[in-house]
Amino acid sequence: MTDYVAAGGISIAKELAGFIGSEALPGTGVSASQFWDGLGGLIRTFAPQIRAQLRFRDELQEKIDEYHRSTATMPFNPAAYARFLREIGYIVPPPLDFTIRTENVLEIARVAGPQLVVPASNARYALNAANARWGSLYDALYGTDAIPESDGAERGKGYNKVRGAKVIEWVRAFLDDAVPLAKGSHKSVTAYKVVGGELVATLENGLETRLQHPGRFAGHRKKSLDSLVILLRHHGLHIEIEIDPNSLVGAESKANVSDVILEAALSTIIDLEDSVAAVDVEDKVAVYRNWLGLMQATLTATLEKNGLVIERRLNEDRHYIGRDGSPVVLHGRSLLLVRNVGHHIETDAVLDEEGKPVPETIVDAAVTSLIAMHDLKRTEGIRNSRHGSIYIVKPKMHGPREVALANELFAAVEDMLGLDRFTLKMGIMDEERRTSVNLKACIAAAADRVFFINTGFLDRTGDEIHTSMEAGPMVRKNDMKNTEWIAAYENFNVDIGIACGLPGRAQIGKGMWAAPDRMADMLAQ
Repeated sequence: MTDYVAAGGISIAKELAGFIGSEALPGTGVSASQFWDGLGGLIRTFAPQIRAQLRFRDELQEKIDEYHRSTATMPFNPAAYARFLREIGYIVPPPLDFTIRTENVLEIARVAGPQLVVPASNARYALNAANARWGSLYDALYGTDAIPESDGAERGKGYNKVRGAKVIEWVRAFLDDAVPLAKGSHKSVTAYKVVGGELVATLENGLETRLQHPGRFAGHRKKSLDSLVILLRHHGLHIEIEIDPNSLVGAESKANVSDVILEAALSTIIDLEDSVAAVDVEDKVAVYRNWLGLMQATLTATLEKNGLVIERRLNEDRHYIGRDGSPVVLHGRSLLLVRNVGHHIETDAVLDEEGKPVPETIVDAAVTSLIAMHDLKRTEGIRNSRHGSIYIVKPKMHGPREVALANELFAAVEDMLGLDRFTLKMGIMDEERRTSVNLKACIAAAADRVFFINTGFLDRTGDEIHTSMEAGPMVRKNDMKNTEWIAAYENFNVDIGIACGLPGRAQIGKGMWAAPDRMADMLAQ
């Protein structure tokens, strides 16, 4: 039986109230009365509107079901069906051409790269994902099926030199493609050094060469008397070549290259939705507490590896000497986004003035934003956003009216917490059919907040099946990957994103690779 305390005209589960009061609020400048009065106001204002939107979803679905039943004996008429969808308000008139106005998002908008999704309930996974901005290319190739296990290159408990040689060959070819030398190949380099702000490579024939594009040398760092880190840059992403003759791998490399480190996962969605089963207040407080630890940079996790106990924590920033001798500092962690639950979920962690559960997305918006204020108020040390933004991913919104309602909710949260307007940024997940067919209008409804749009195969196909259940036999879900409409859906997402001015201001994402054990397939695709 959950115990509640009263505040702000609502009832709050004691465990949630205690967490907010003793852990989340201190250091934000937000008082307890300000928060609870504000949350009560949010619930009174937005809960009825969210429930009305959900009823509208049901009404539309009932009309669509009846349409398919009434036309079941007739040949399908796409033009008539589209006209019907417009008549019932499922498809709305597109807005005039516009460009999004999102600001303070350069840390995510200007560079394209991988984005991870990780459950907020697992501290170790969250830390691993946050720290995955930088990762060993050697390890990624050696430990996965990206390198075939044929011809003696099997993975095993010990180091396999045959497999290691194949990894090194693959990486040298990658360097030739991304940061080619003016003459020769990285496969022939016997030594790297930095001379006069340039990278100089010595080849097997004794000749020295530089980069074909000298500007791709970004800096270096001395790790010890014998070891050196070379920093390269291509398309805004960075590559480290680690030189260490004293390491196991470096000692056997003719250039003493011990590893190649890539700037990899630029952002990570800390997920309170799909990958999390937060079924009660204890679960919910646990995921909020992990988000707080990330925003305060205090989250840790321990694990045992090879008989040793290892403590994981957030990585520090990375420091180098630039080409001109000035300091260069690069972000050490992926940019953390938080995915709130959708409009359709209710929680009894908070009860309204009638004692009923409330839309969980309202609680998520208030609590995750409050927690992110710890990051915004920090001026040094480990920081998440360097531009003063809070990135909230909004899933499962159906059409522009629901996006507009989320935009209003975000504005009310900003007012409640004393944040500047548009501090809260919105990631719009194009994963419901009514959003797909009205994507331009959805983006327009959050044109000052949108920081990404993306596609998602599982949810989008699921909604297609649900919406069209009465239309007749449905192609199997896995077979949908090869249908024309899936390709059209993904292409349309990109086309609309470009037309609305997202490049340089926001990201356009594509789906998810949900098979981490199949890296060879990922590289091929």
